[in-house]
Amino acid sequence: MTEPVIYRTKFSRLLTATISGLTVGFSLPPWGWWPLCFVGLVLFFKVSVKAQSTKERFLVGCAFGFTWLALGMGWMWFLTAPGYIIAALLFAIFHGLAAIVSSQLGQPMFSKPIAHTLAEALRFSFPFGGVPLATLPISVSQTRFADIVSIGGPILATWFVLQTAALIFGYLDRRQSQQPVAIVFLVLIAVQIFALASSPVRTTNETLRVALVQGGGPQGVLAINARARDAVDRHLKVTKTLQPTDNLDIVVWPENVIDVADFASSAEYLEIASESKRLNAEFLVGVTENAGVNRFTNAQIVVQPNGEITSRYDKVRRVPFGEYVPSGLRSLLTAIGAPVDRIPSDAVQGKDPALLQLTKTDVAVTISWEAFFAGRANSGVEAGGTILLNPTNGSSYNGTILQTQQLATNSLRARETGRWTLQAATTGFSAVITPQGKITNRVGVGDAKTIVVDVPLSTGRTLYSYLGDRLFIFMLAIGLVICWTVRRTSKIGSAKFK
Repeated sequence: MTEPVIYRTKFSRLLTATISGLTVGFSLPPWGWWPLCFVGLVLFFKVSVKAQSTKERFLVGCAFGFTWLALGMGWMWFLTAPGYIIAALLFAIFHGLAAIVSSQLGQPMFSKPIAHTLAEALRFSFPFGGVPLATLPISVSQTRFADIVSIGGPILATWFVLQTAALIFGYLDRRQSQQPVAIVFLVLIAVQIFALASSPVRTTNETLRVALVQGGGPQGVLAINARARDAVDRHLKVTKTLQPTDNLDIVVWPENVIDVADFASSAEYLEIASESKRLNAEFLVGVTENAGVNRFTNAQIVVQPNGEITSRYDKVRRVPFGEYVPSGLRSLLTAIGAPVDRIPSDAVQGKDPALLQLTKTDVAVTISWEAFFAGRANSGVEAGGTILLNPTNGSSYNGTILQTQQLATNSLRARETGRWTLQAATTGFSAVITPQGKITNRVGVGDAKTIVVDVPLSTGRTLYSYLGDRLFIFMLAIGLVICWTVRRTSKIGSAKFK
């Protein structure tokens, strides 16, 4: 049979790898054409086995990874253009190396999904804490495929998507044996059904009546170019549409709406206390405060109707080159002309579990960027959070790539924790997400609006909440060792019979 033209030459194979990456990229929000995820991965697996040398396999993996991630992480351009290019290239190299590793191990139906999952696991945590956006689980977040995160979180979900694509590739290729993979899938699906059916997470008979406040306003505005008071005025205006007859338990303001030297002694504190008293509801407000020379804190603070400040959570996962410049790099970047003046101060890292203590219940909270890290949400649930809140500020970015991916990510966090999840944004999107991952009550970008909702409280923890990520990373590493052992044993056996 004649080889299709897209696989005949090195150039055509690299072009095909590039197209496969773009295809996966368009499966992500805001485009969200999720079947393209599997189309792109199958095409990538096909072209990767056609590569003729180690160098070409590396280049094929890099081309695939770069176009996928450059498209899916386009939001980063507005944060740091050089950082965007460097990150896309670095993460592409991870997948280039994964392509080499899997080709050396044999058993491509297994080794390729495992190797590329481990490449993603590395990207989720390195460098500077990682960039777990534009991920494969995000692409399928509104499908039943995403339910598997309640067992194994983003790592197992990434492998599941890759292995599904490998199964499709094997079926189309015909030369591959599908029986072992089919057995693995049947077992995994059976475990998933059992885990969901027997989940210890249960809703209680209590609810929390919550108002999410979205002040609206323009996007693409950096803090250094904006008047801090503007965001406060917009959110106060929207808050005043709420009435005591709404019978609210809590009112949630998004991340860092209030930017002051010291919140407790500020005029903004008095305004929040007044509104809290008027509505007889606890206020959870996002506050940025000074914390010394060129330092600040990013916190969510609870204000009671009597004016008392009773609970506080300081952000742990800070945005590299957004909220801080990594140690030792500020002077270097300044010397080469990088715009570090856009980040004049560094955020102080918090240390506590992601939890706020309220009168009626405790709630888990992830501030903005932290939503992309499953461990932060889980730390709040471990500490007793009965719902999950994600106050956020996306006004620094143009477009909706980051904002839509954040909603999709919170859909995953809801499944992973078994909690109702509420996203409160300054300029959009604010939304309510069910424990099954369904996104509801979404408020558009730029809109000034409140969401009032009765949120059921939940107790118990999912299997993933107990297991975390390390077990699955270890199992994947063992999987690679097994692939290598099978290939080595096969070679030794063949040599004996020559």
